[in-house]
Order: sequence, then C-alpha cells, then structure tokens
Amino acid sequence: MYRNRIVAGVLAATALATGAAACSGDDKGDAAAAPAGSSAPAASPSGAPSAGVPFGPACSAVPASGKGSFQGMAADPVATAASNNPVLSTLVGAVKKAGLVDTLNSSKNITVFAPTNDAFKKIPKGTLDKVLSDKKTLTGILTYHVVGEQVSPSGLWAGDFKTLNGAMLKSSGSGDSYTVGDDAKVVCGNVQTANATVYIIDSVLMPPK
Repeated sequence: MYRNRIVAGVLAATALATGAAACSGDDKGDAAAAPAGSSAPAASPSGAPSAGVPFGPACSAVPASGKGSFQGMAADPVATAASNNPVLSTLVGAVKKAGLVDTLNSSKNITVFAPTNDAFKKIPKGTLDKVLSDKKTLTGILTYHVVGEQVSPSGLWAGDFKTLNGAMLKSSGSGDSYTVGDDAKVVCGNVQTANATVYIIDSVLMPPK
C-alpha cells in the first residue's frame, strides 16, 4: 500500500510538471503571436487569410503588374508604394500636404490603414477641403491610420492598437471580413510594402476628440 502511494505521488508530480511545461509553452507562443501594444486575446479564430497573401473584393482593382501591383508595391516603402497605386491617389495627396512622406517611408515595421479614393468622397467636399488646408488637423487624422507595428490578419479579429496619433484604434472580424474603427471595412488587406503592411479600407477613420 505504501509503495502504491509513492507510485501515485510520482505520477501526479509528473502530470503537474507536464501540464506546467505545456502552459509555459503556450504562453510563450501567445506572447510571440500577439502584436506589441495590443490587447488582442491569445488565440484567434481559424480561417484568417495566410500571411503575405492579399485578400478582399477591392484587390481586383490593384494593377496586375508594374509599380502599382502587389509585387511592385512590395519593393518600395509605403508612401512611395501607395503613390503608384491608382486607388490611393487622394490619400497620397493628403500625405504630401501633411508632409508625412518621409516619416512613413522611413518608419520600420508599421501598419497603414489606407482609405480609398471613394472613402474620401464620402466626406462632404467643403469639409474635406477645409481639412486638407489645415495641416495640424490633417496630420492628426492621417497618423490615426498608422500603427507602429506590423499587424497580420489574425491580429485584426479583436485588435486594440495604439496609433501614431496617440489614440487607440480597434478592429474586429474574422476570415476575410474585418472592420476597423466604427465602420470602416477592409476591402483589400494584407498588402505588403518594403516597410509596412497595408489594409485598404472603404472609409476615412476619424480620431476620437
């Protein structure tokens, strides 16, 4: 009977050690998977697009070849890459007005939520013209579209990121359908440039006041 108790104790200790090691391994993996500065849960739903593979209905509008293609954009820093993409011309003009080209091109491992030309058309022309002429306001809005870390699609399903504006930006969704902020939809995501991951969105994000 005494011997049985010893055997049982050894087995129990072994089980505890194995469980602790498994938990330790899981924690380490989760920490590596979760983006720095975000509060996303450790696990993400299955079905997220593969890393490095663009997804979304508007990806078909991206040129198939040349500087503005996915391959071409991957070779340039993000502001330069965006300037070669015809669906982002209004954003590029705004970035130039704000004097952010060098800032974006020289930043390392960032994520940019890039509104399409149609996204800017949702803003009344008078309001948009006023914002474009106010460098401080424009800079605050544009930097709210930039996160200082590279975010993979799996990081978007329940993300909470600090932007270069300083304010927090949330994201949610699953599979290949994601929302950023209140209602901006990712229409072409996971686009790679030399220094950034880009998610093209259908609305302009407005920072909290």
